[in-house]
This record gives sequence, C-alpha cells and structure tokens, in this order.
Amino acid sequence: MNSTKLNLTFLLLFCSSFLYAQGVDPGTANLFVQDELKLIASDFSFTEGCSPDKHGNVFFTDQPKDKIWKYSTDGKLSVFLDKSGRANGTHFDAKGNLVACADEKGELWSIKPNGKIKVLLADFQGKEFNGPNDLWINAQGAIYFTDPYYKRDYWTRTGRDLASNDVYYLPIGAKQARRVADGMIRPNGLVGTPDGKYLYVADIGAGKTFRYSIENNGDLAGKELLMAYGSDGMTLDEKGNIYLTARDGVLIFNSKGEMIAKIKVPHAPSNLCFSGKDKNILFITAREAIYTLPMKVKGIE
Repeated sequence: MNSTKLNLTFLLLFCSSFLYAQGVDPGTANLFVQDELKLIASDFSFTEGCSPDKHGNVFFTDQPKDKIWKYSTDGKLSVFLDKSGRANGTHFDAKGNLVACADEKGELWSIKPNGKIKVLLADFQGKEFNGPNDLWINAQGAIYFTDPYYKRDYWTRTGRDLASNDVYYLPIGAKQARRVADGMIRPNGLVGTPDGKYLYVADIGAGKTFRYSIENNGDLAGKELLMAYGSDGMTLDEKGNIYLTARDGVLIFNSKGEMIAKIKVPHAPSNLCFSGKDKNILFITAREAIYTLPMKVKGIE
C-alpha cells in the first residue's frame, strides 16, 4: 500500500473514531444529530398517518381513539376531527383536502379544512376493501393505496370480501379503483417520487420494500426488490433517500437501496413525514408518542 492510500486509510479511521467518540454513528452526521430528537407527547393510543399541509402543520391519526390531530408549526396540539372513520394513512391533495384511509368501513375519505367529509371510494367492484392503510397522491391528483387485511376489534364485519392484499390506483375523478399490484403478503407503507416515475411499496408481511415504475396510464411495472426491510410508513427527502420505520427506529436508505443512517427512537415508529415551514423537521409517529427531529435535508412531499 502506498503512502497516499495509507494516509487516506488513517484519515477515514480517525474520522470514524472521532464520530463514535461524539456519540454519532458514521454516515448520520450529514443528515441529523441524534441528540436533537425531541419527544412532543406520549399520551396517545396508536399514532399513525402523518401528513404535512402546505404551511408545514402536521395532521396525524390516533386510530384506536378514532381521531385526527393537528400539530401546528408553533408547537400546538389540537383535535382536527373526531369520528374519523378510524383513519389510518393520510395525504393532502393539491386543493388542501386531507385524503384519509378510513379503515372502519374500508373507504377513502376527502376531508375539507372545515372538517366536511366526502367519501371518494367505498368498495371494489361491489366488495368491501380489506382496510385501506396508506396512500400517496401524485402531482395530477390520482391516488395509490395499499389494502392489507388487519382484523380490528371495532369492526362490525366478521369476515373479508377480498381474498388478497393488494395495491390499488384511483384515477382522477374515477368512481372505481383498479388493482395495480398483487402477490404480496401484506402491503403497507408506500410513497412515490415527485416526478411520478417510481412508486415504493413496503410489503411488511414479507419484510421487503419494492420499487415499481409508473406507466403513463397509472399502471405499475418493473417490480424491483430494493430493500430487504418492510415498513409501516415511509417518506423521501430531497436527495432521494428513503425513510422506513422499524421497531427500534427509522432506517434511511439511498436510492440504490443501501442503508446509510439510522435514527434511534425510544418508541417504535409507525409513520413519518417532513414538516415545518421549511420542510426540514422530521415528524415521527411512534405508537403512543410523537417525536420531531431537525434535519439537514428537506422533504419533498
């Protein structure tokens, strides 16, 4: 080994040792500082489905309590909606309406800022959905959502109408969705790229996350295994990094599917999004708790 390589190796080892000594894992320092993770509240039942509005306020669900909460940019918590249809995943559309996976009756809801509800989708070819779980809305306003079966103790139904757990697509203005991905054990979190080229779908039942190409008509093609991890929720940052939720924290991967960082979270994360006026605050729902973490990158949703 020549002297240049020796010097480079020594420098890398020194930097790594310094980071460990500072309590920072190598590969995380350019994205966040672990010690800046902040617990906001911990008196919920099971938080989920967080989404930022255009101002950076976050709306999130507490599914067992049947509520949607708002966490404002000035740090205030308030109930946005009681009787939320047992909402799970959410996403804002271009008009400022909060679209929610209303799990109670297997529906998709559009909720206006004043709380007025419109049912966008109630069934699939006359059959009740298993339980819409998470969704993503593209730039044109079309919706992709996952529909895994998780039997809830608050359901009045006793069985399931659909035998498989699939991914669906609802075109703009359509009254019926169409199935665009199947063959999964239990699809859950999903998110698309802002250019509309790719959709990431986590099959939490299989412990895998896939990347699909989005066709011009909204169909999905080219299923590619990207990460050998499943996820309940996910988001993207401006660098194309993918954030997955795990039992002991948030896993961050680059666009090649390589893990580059991990955020340690005391409560097991369920979902996450970028919030704040500058979209640089990572908001994490974590079972009975919610957390925030300042980031050195911005979100793109």
